[in-house]
Amino acid sequence: MWEELDIKITETHHTFNRDKGVIKNLILDFGKVLVDYDFEAFFRKYIPDAERCLAFTPVLYNVELQQLLDREERPFEIIMEEWIEKNKEFEPEIRYFNEHYPEIVTNEVEGMYELLTQLKAEGYKLYGLTNWCSKVHLTMAQFPIFKLLDGQIISSEEKVIKPEPEIYQKLFDKFNIKPEECIFADDRAENIEGGRRLGMNGIIFTDAKQYERELRELLKWRKTKRHTAFG
Repeated sequence: MWEELDIKITETHHTFNRDKGVIKNLILDFGKVLVDYDFEAFFRKYIPDAERCLAFTPVLYNVELQQLLDREERPFEIIMEEWIEKNKEFEPEIRYFNEHYPEIVTNEVEGMYELLTQLKAEGYKLYGLTNWCSKVHLTMAQFPIFKLLDGQIISSEEKVIKPEPEIYQKLFDKFNIKPEECIFADDRAENIEGGRRLGMNGIIFTDAKQYERELRELLKWRKTKRHTAFG
């Protein structure tokens, strides 16, 4: 952490030449960066019994299930049927979740559409990098912010998840981009660290204002570093 800039980034390249160090690409997580979601509000809305809602929440808002769906090595429907078999008591709720999945995503993250529109106008390429099941395409069709992206890597399509190195490499290879020319925004520190190991700087995302502030500081620092390196 650079305390003087108050930004959560890790610089991995300390020397630059004329072909390196220029940031061209902004990489963006989906959930909690482009769009917001609220599992608990969804559960409360459709399970009015408070005790049953409390009991059901960890059944679905569950790390094991989330990783199965994010990787989706078997179709979404099969994974959910298997999950029902493990949790027969909550079969009606799980089936309701399947039918109303898009309602979990509540809105675009405030300020991000306007900010990304500006950054795109400044010449930056925008790419998505998300851990999400195949239902993500319903969400992408629902919110205009996704139309700003120049492309995306979705974990369920690649069968690998962040922070595994393979998913970052798939991003670099698919779009022919260099990690040192990217800045990655994600709300999870472990995913930022996964990208850093392959040479990609990152910002731990909190909100649009914080992201823009830290992004501008980092871009300014990189520009100053290049000018210093080249005299």
